[in-house]
Amino acid sequence: MGIATLPDIQRWKGLGSSMGEILRVQNLSFRYPEAAKFAVRDFELTIKGGEIVILAGPSGCGKSTLLRAVNGLIPHMYTGEYLGSVSVGDHKVSEARMSELAQTVGLLFQNPENQIFMFSVERDIAFGLENLAVPPDEMRTRVDEAMRQLGITDLAQRAPHELSDGQKQRVALAGVIVMRPRLIILDEPTSLLDPKTAVELVELVRRLRDETGITFLIVEHRLELLVRIADRLVVMSEGRKVLDGGPEEVLADERAAAYGISIPPISRLRNQLKRDGLPLENGFGPDDLAEELNREALGR
Repeated sequence: MGIATLPDIQRWKGLGSSMGEILRVQNLSFRYPEAAKFAVRDFELTIKGGEIVILAGPSGCGKSTLLRAVNGLIPHMYTGEYLGSVSVGDHKVSEARMSELAQTVGLLFQNPENQIFMFSVERDIAFGLENLAVPPDEMRTRVDEAMRQLGITDLAQRAPHELSDGQKQRVALAGVIVMRPRLIILDEPTSLLDPKTAVELVELVRRLRDETGITFLIVEHRLELLVRIADRLVVMSEGRKVLDGGPEEVLADERAAAYGISIPPISRLRNQLKRDGLPLENGFGPDDLAEELNREALGR
């Protein structure tokens, strides 16, 4: 199972990092019909091409509503009081057609079975392209490319229901990538995976970003793995953005836990050691911390 070849990657390269701003949310507020409160209030967020951004916060804080506003479900499918604006790439979400947004913003559901329904892996990956009437030769090329990028070429003729959870996750992600979006949203991608498969998925996200420049917005509660590859951690509370910065900076902020963020054990230890006066640098893995402590001990 090989990854995409250089020509494959170059055809997609440039959709991310070379385009500057990919997502801009400006003063967004949204209230569902009959709701007493706004689900999202005065929300501001800018994401640059090629960034990996984690969105975290307690249940009910507005994350799902924000994602719907980014991929166009709000206001096209969900109506309500909509204020402000959301732009992805060249599209203002409230004015773009859903078919245009589908080629700009990709979404991987928390449970991949919710977006896998064809009788073979390759047919499932091709489904979105078929709906857009992409010519057969181009469709074949793009499906083959997506399967190589995800390392699932050998699963092409398999029935999706026969696959493991990790394989289903890769098939679902291939169905997103084949559309060549500029931004991919991952909704709690590790929640149904065992630890080994979760590590593999996180590494896959990092590799896809590095090779293609694609931008990722990831909603996740289990932060210990994803903070290692993320550029930023954004925290929501009661519909508002309350923290936004580098993962270590945000996790060291005493307000993070108060906002319902589960601080990874390695970050709690690092924060305590820093409070005790050790000049530790960035790094989220146990090996990173062990190396710094060893260096500190040898330097004394």
